[in-house]
Amino acid sequence: MGRFLRVKLRLRRLSRRYPRIISTIRSFMIFSATFGGAYGFIIGSRSENSGYDPNNFAIGASFLFALACVGLATLSMRLRFLRKKLRKIALHNEALADRNWELKEAEERARGLFEAQGDLIVLRDAEGVISFVNDAFCELARQPRPALVGSRFELPVLEQGEGALEPNGTRIHDQKIATALGPRWIAWREALVRFDAGAPAETQCVGRDVTDRTETERALAEARDQADAANRAKSRFLAMASHEIRTPLNGIIGMSGLLLDTPLTPEQTTYARAVKTSGDALLALIEELLDYSKIEAGKVDLEHRPFGLAALVEGVSELLAPRAQGRKLEIAAYVDERLPAEVVGDAARLRQVLLNLAGNAIKFTQSGGVALIVEPGIWPNEISFLIRDTGIGIAPEAQQRIFREFEQADDKIARNYGGTGLGLSISERIVKRMGGRITLESKVGVGSTFEVSIPLVAADHSGQPSLAAPDLSGQSIMLMAPQSIEASLVARRLERWGGQTCVVSDVAVARALLPERNWRAILLDQAIGAEEVELLAETATPFAAERIVMFTPAARHELQRAATSSALTGYLVKPLRAASLAARLTTAAAPEFAADALEEEKARAETTPAAAPHGLSVLVAEDNEINALLMRSLLSRLGHQAVIATNGEAALESWLSAKSAGTPYDLVLMDIQMPTLDGIETTRRIRAREAAQGLRKTPILALTANALVEDRYACFEAGMDGFLIKPLDRDKLADALAGLSAARHVAA
Repeated sequence: MGRFLRVKLRLRRLSRRYPRIISTIRSFMIFSATFGGAYGFIIGSRSENSGYDPNNFAIGASFLFALACVGLATLSMRLRFLRKKLRKIALHNEALADRNWELKEAEERARGLFEAQGDLIVLRDAEGVISFVNDAFCELARQPRPALVGSRFELPVLEQGEGALEPNGTRIHDQKIATALGPRWIAWREALVRFDAGAPAETQCVGRDVTDRTETERALAEARDQADAANRAKSRFLAMASHEIRTPLNGIIGMSGLLLDTPLTPEQTTYARAVKTSGDALLALIEELLDYSKIEAGKVDLEHRPFGLAALVEGVSELLAPRAQGRKLEIAAYVDERLPAEVVGDAARLRQVLLNLAGNAIKFTQSGGVALIVEPGIWPNEISFLIRDTGIGIAPEAQQRIFREFEQADDKIARNYGGTGLGLSISERIVKRMGGRITLESKVGVGSTFEVSIPLVAADHSGQPSLAAPDLSGQSIMLMAPQSIEASLVARRLERWGGQTCVVSDVAVARALLPERNWRAILLDQAIGAEEVELLAETATPFAAERIVMFTPAARHELQRAATSSALTGYLVKPLRAASLAARLTTAAAPEFAADALEEEKARAETTPAAAPHGLSVLVAEDNEINALLMRSLLSRLGHQAVIATNGEAALESWLSAKSAGTPYDLVLMDIQMPTLDGIETTRRIRAREAAQGLRKTPILALTANALVEDRYACFEAGMDGFLIKPLDRDKLADALAGLSAARHVAA
């Protein structure tokens, strides 16, 4: 059977190869069969012995004709089937031809793109033999394709970059290669590809010339390194300049302060105050420049600690109150009770921003005052700080410019009011660093409102209790004061507490309103005059349970005669604290106004620290003669004994001698930059001796003119307990010594 099929297959191949010969043979065989059959039939029918029967002949002829018709019909059907199949084959062949043409066209297009690529393309087998390269690779290698295909050619590598492996297995690396055009950087991507299912995988390497990009990146890296070096040099220069300026400035401010404590003529007092004021102005300028440099260098690190919101805002208003009251201006603060008592954030930076904005408001306001209002913001956990003034205002075209460095609204303002133009720029950058924003609304001749919106989350465990607001529902309170910022904020707070507030600016109107109802309290502003306050308080005695006077610390002497009168039941010091107002309206009326001794005013007033009851033995390591004299004078006035050492070695020797004699120093004030042995190394040696001998640690405070954070960290790492920044603040020094003296007294 298999042999028959093979013979049949060969015959079919022969017929396809020689169709005319096969057609001739078929025609001859058909003609021969037909002719032989017809000739035999005719001869047989004419024979005498044939037994010809016409009927049988007709039947046979009909049968043969029928067979011929069936054969013809079968042949016709087969021919029709074959034609149909041929048409399908022709259509299929045409489709295959079109597909083949498309594939060839796509192949040519892909090959054209492949060859026209600027990237280098090379295929290698498992042994590294090249099986394909494109024109770009041939051009770079300076060799023809036939010479490269089949070889293990490698481009000469001058420098190998770092490699990386992608998750899909592709290896990425850079190479610096030598070419006829000079060294070039090529970024390679190597991956395994398989073009035939039965063939082994090949490594496809695609390289792109990234010389320009690499050189640009290296130039940027060098520029960044140079910029970092310049920033470090600038920081070192600022630190050095700050130290060199602060050191004599410490003597100027400190000595002028000591001079003002001595008996002087009015003219001498004026001159001494001018010197101190100029020194303070120079110190403020240095602080602004240092803050600006730290912000520019990105060295502003924010703290996230809980702090009291109302205490911070009211502290800002109280700190600026002497300056505002000296210009006959009012300053007041209002913190909405809906806000949390404590929030988490950087209190020092927020205080710096508020002091800057409120200080500018005082500076550019001639009459009226400044209000600090704190309210919930428009977003959750957002708090808005509004600084509103009644100053000169800012023109619309200058409102964006004033937030730039060293810019002010116009040259006239710069000449009239002075300043560096850095305050608002620093404040805006700090607020943005805290995730907030500053907006400004201003009208020339009316005033300005700066709004600082900062996200501040409420503290989880508030250590400070919320304000206990008094319940004033249904109670009437009269506020006798000029139409001012303080009066409006006090009235707003009283209304929030439920009180029915009546604000009166005329004394006659106030007298007329007193008999109309029973008043829970009447608040009298000292601004109407001491005599008017006393008379109105006496008139209000039958009608108001409490008669409280509001005054500034500077106006205390005007109320001495009123203090002896029983018409007044209490007092409040401006700017008012919410807690003081609530306490005054909650507690019972005080029988003796003079007995209060104005404790709140005394707490705010600037007083010279008293000498400590038990003086401390203080070692001062200071190489500057003027600063050493200043420290000796300050410590003597505070009741302490000072020993001066002019360098680190002398300080260490004095400390060792005092320890050996059994009279150790209670405190060491250590200057950082000293000849022979600096303060950092001296402190390290002192701490090492204490640790080796098991001695009690001597408190060491740094005296530094360097205000950078790095210097403070260096002080703590060396073992110091704190630091005092030059120019030295007498109150801070007194507080530090008082705390140390109290601790020594308790330990004793």
